[in-house]
Amino acid sequence: MDEALLRSLTPGVLAVLVRRGADFAAAEDAVQDALVEAVRVWPTDPPRDAKGWLVTVAWRRFLDATRADTARRRREERVDEEPAPGPTPATDDTLHLYFLCAHPSLTPSSAVALTLRAVGGLTTRQIAQAYLVPEATMAQRISRAKRTVSGVRFDTPADVATVLRVLYLVFNEGYSGDIDLAAEAIRLTRQLAAQVDHPEVAGLLALMLLHHARRAARTAPDGSLVPLAEQDRDRWDTVAIAEGVDILQAALARDRLGEFQAQAAIAALHADALTAEDTDWVQIVEWYDELAHLTDSPVVRLNRAVAVGEADGPRAGLAALAALDESLPRHTAVAAYLRERDGDLATAARLYAEAARKASNLAERDHLTRQAARLNTRLNG
Repeated sequence: MDEALLRSLTPGVLAVLVRRGADFAAAEDAVQDALVEAVRVWPTDPPRDAKGWLVTVAWRRFLDATRADTARRRREERVDEEPAPGPTPATDDTLHLYFLCAHPSLTPSSAVALTLRAVGGLTTRQIAQAYLVPEATMAQRISRAKRTVSGVRFDTPADVATVLRVLYLVFNEGYSGDIDLAAEAIRLTRQLAAQVDHPEVAGLLALMLLHHARRAARTAPDGSLVPLAEQDRDRWDTVAIAEGVDILQAALARDRLGEFQAQAAIAALHADALTAEDTDWVQIVEWYDELAHLTDSPVVRLNRAVAVGEADGPRAGLAALAALDESLPRHTAVAAYLRERDGDLATAARLYAEAARKASNLAERDHLTRQAARLNTRLNG
């Protein structure tokens, strides 16, 4: 069986059923039944029109389930005539699924899970492994999400920003289990970019490519984090960087700046530097100013403080940091870095240790602990 083919066909088949009048939850169940049947039948009897075969089988399963449920007679009246077999129309309704799965009534975690299931074609087990939760827990999350969107009209006006936010959340989950969510997010965003002519869709795709290009250099062989300034830039994916820059430049040329384009511009400036010392920190600060204007995000201002510290010196960075809430995630780590740059090693060591205790994941905690130990060794040596 070609699992990649099945995954690519799944969202289109699901969208056809929803467009014909099936509610989302029932349609998704019917499509899963059709996929199981395909796995059983196709190895010995492959269809000429794979998508048409799946649509026909899924629609029949949906009708069977509907007619068996006497409480759904009103819905049965809408679907009592099965469409005649034949080629499936070329219309691609996948785009509608993006917006349905990113419906504002869903929590971010539910929207991400439903997107991976309905649009990405992943199994519940794969999604659960990627998020390191029990399969039963993920199944409940997806079921609740399906019930939530089942009553949503298929032609509800779409919000591109919400869809992009969901895809960005998928990308930031990175990698775990046997599913690379960063690569999956890039695949889905490419698919969206092919259907939506919007500069922020292009901006997000460029941002993903530019960040993903540095992935191989982000960790040492022992799994420890490697800061950007210390990464082996020969390990960066220059093909992905070139593609990301080209996509970004085309988006920026439309003069409709958004936050993902601004983030991608910052990533492009990092990618453009042959060495850490060559980084154009002055221009990066300017882009952070644009990004702060667009989002008014404290996290953006925190990252801007780091850039200011590089462009204008650590004391300027500390002055920018002083204006921010100390409870911000990574605030203490940034303070430690800037204090070390300013030569206050004792304070930096204490702040690195404090930041390690606050770290949200093991890799970051280990990195900060090593930074504190490194400075303490210098102070005591």
